[in-house]
Amino acid sequence: MEKLGFNPKDVVLGEVLLEEELSDEQKEKVRAAIEPLGFELIDDRKSRIIEKIKNVIIDLVHRKNSHLQTNLSDMLSEELNHDYSYLSNLFSEVEGTTIEKYFIAQKIEKVKELLVYDELSLSEIAYRLNYSSVAYLSNQFKRVTGLTPGHFKQIREIKRKPLDEV
Repeated sequence: MEKLGFNPKDVVLGEVLLEEELSDEQKEKVRAAIEPLGFELIDDRKSRIIEKIKNVIIDLVHRKNSHLQTNLSDMLSEELNHDYSYLSNLFSEVEGTTIEKYFIAQKIEKVKELLVYDELSLSEIAYRLNYSSVAYLSNQFKRVTGLTPGHFKQIREIKRKPLDEV
């Protein structure tokens, strides 16, 4: 941002807070600079909330091993300072899927990753991702992918989806 002549007030993972609003021309300048780096410019309030929901879920599943201290709806409400029904309706309206389905899709991608690494048993994966049982994990995996975890392990050439495509 500084190379483009802007003085950010604050920079947090994925967010830049500027002192003044950008003009359309300045937004295009920023967009042109960040897109080759794999970033996108999100400048409307609803899109920022959606991105925050996705980031909280991705962080929970892929970095914190999905151990919720509370349920997902309470966690999202607390983290984003909005009522869960508002977040849920907004997410469904914009993304065409529910927060819960997005959460499950992220968990299944993490299961795929752990199966491919072949370092943990299915029981250990279920525990790590906070599933109540191996059977529940297996059923959910089959419902989402059409394959059992064992069959998936056998045909590892199935490519995992990038997180932003889940």
